[in-house]
Amino acid sequence: MVLRLYQKDAVEAVYNHLREKDNNPCVVIPTGGGKTPVLATIIRDAIVKWDGRVLLLTHVKELLLQAEEKLRMIAGDIDMGIYSAGLRRRELDHKCILAGIQSVYKRAKELGFFNLVIIDEVHMVPSEGHGRYRTLLADLKEINPSLRIIGLTATPYRTTTGMICTEDGILNEICYEISVKTLIEQHYLCPLRTRIAENEVQTDGIAIRNGEFEADEMERTMREGDNVERACAEILHVTRDRHSVLVFCAGLDHAADVIRELRKSGARTEGVFGDTLPAFRAQYIQDFKVGVIKYLVNVGVFTTGFDAPNIDAVAMLRPTCSPGLYYQMIGRGLRLSDTKENCLVLDFAGNAMRHGPIDMLAPAAKEGKEREVKPKMCPQCRTVVPPRTMICPECGFAWEPAPPSEPNHNAKFDPSAPILSGMREDTVYEVHGMDFYEHRKRNSPDAPPTVRVDYHIDMLTNFSEWLCPEHTGYARTKFERWWNKHAPGCPPPQTVQDTLFLAREGAVSMPKTIKVRTESGKKFPEIVSCKFDPRPAPATDAELAAIPF
Repeated sequence: MVLRLYQKDAVEAVYNHLREKDNNPCVVIPTGGGKTPVLATIIRDAIVKWDGRVLLLTHVKELLLQAEEKLRMIAGDIDMGIYSAGLRRRELDHKCILAGIQSVYKRAKELGFFNLVIIDEVHMVPSEGHGRYRTLLADLKEINPSLRIIGLTATPYRTTTGMICTEDGILNEICYEISVKTLIEQHYLCPLRTRIAENEVQTDGIAIRNGEFEADEMERTMREGDNVERACAEILHVTRDRHSVLVFCAGLDHAADVIRELRKSGARTEGVFGDTLPAFRAQYIQDFKVGVIKYLVNVGVFTTGFDAPNIDAVAMLRPTCSPGLYYQMIGRGLRLSDTKENCLVLDFAGNAMRHGPIDMLAPAAKEGKEREVKPKMCPQCRTVVPPRTMICPECGFAWEPAPPSEPNHNAKFDPSAPILSGMREDTVYEVHGMDFYEHRKRNSPDAPPTVRVDYHIDMLTNFSEWLCPEHTGYARTKFERWWNKHAPGCPPPQTVQDTLFLAREGAVSMPKTIKVRTESGKKFPEIVSCKFDPRPAPATDAELAAIPF
């Protein structure tokens, strides 16, 4: 089993946390980003290297079967069993046990001694009270007071209570996190194309209780008048060239209406619900994965643990106040497949505008406060884009720049501000992160690749510059000058891949601040200088001799 670079980083982050701290870490990897190889590596190391025993917990039996199948594919030498009443399996005499929390939360003594507990989809653990997870973990700690706990999730927050890692919670710190945006840009996840439906249903009047839309009222709104007929007609039209469409509905009656309308097209349409018999559920899922079923309709069934890489469209016919549920719905389309170039997300319920791009999701704003992240919709093709986008990536629509504000005659003169249009303006920003990506020109496939460097300023702001290690002449000289400034003592690499490897391995120093120049008439701002923290002086011979090794 060969781990991707970020998966190795996640494993090492867990080990470093367990060695250096006495609390419990959480790993955040997006849906489709490959949590199972990380799980398998940690489990195998705990058993083989450290002669430990591991309990893997989840909340639904389908996830247990999926985990068992993947773990046996990736690490078939793990001594593994399942404990689940729903699966009629109670396998105890194993180094690793996969268990459903409903089956084992009162059976700590029966399960026995564990060194490590791993909780998958840990955002499902309630934040308060004495629930099943807390009951089991407390009993297991009585057996082994040194028990350590690791959580994995794609969404490290809950609808109403915020982040899942708290000082007094089951998990205390996020030790590793990688974003959806990063994995898409590195070609590990499928690009999403989010579009607001022409027949979007207005949800402003639906009551909200306990942080979510009231279920009966939500379903009634989505079924009102001709909402179902209009929505289904649009789904059929927009997805006519798509192959595997997953549809989320607001309730069972709503789903029945949607299935009836979609079937009028002649395309095979089926529904999977909480009470669907297991045999039918398994057959429908298999038929959907191989393309026999085009439209698979569900009500809250496929929000976690459903792995169908062929999904190339997701239709959201239910609103949600939960950023986590929103992510889990559209995250079903993130997995890569040879059958698709991207996944279309067609939103009929205002979710995309409510929550924003999925790489900028955050816990819901507190009552009375507005969300900081507000996306906007392209008026030409209805694609949802980040708020500062000026050119739609789908249709090329260009937003007009904001008109200049009225002059404030009482304002004090700012000597750094330009006094005429067309003049340059320099602004210094504090840098909070850097990322590196391979970049190729769409219209010049034969041109040498470049490296794009992103400097992250805040949640909504980043600036980029491009490096040319594989070019010649001035472009190469400019790259060498940049490299010597950012990575002193490390010879400039010759290729894009070497540049990316060294940068991601820590050879490149992150500047404390960057100076960004904007100029009217130029499309992109320019990074003109960087400022670094003072670098420590080399150790003296006496200091080196005093190091105890």
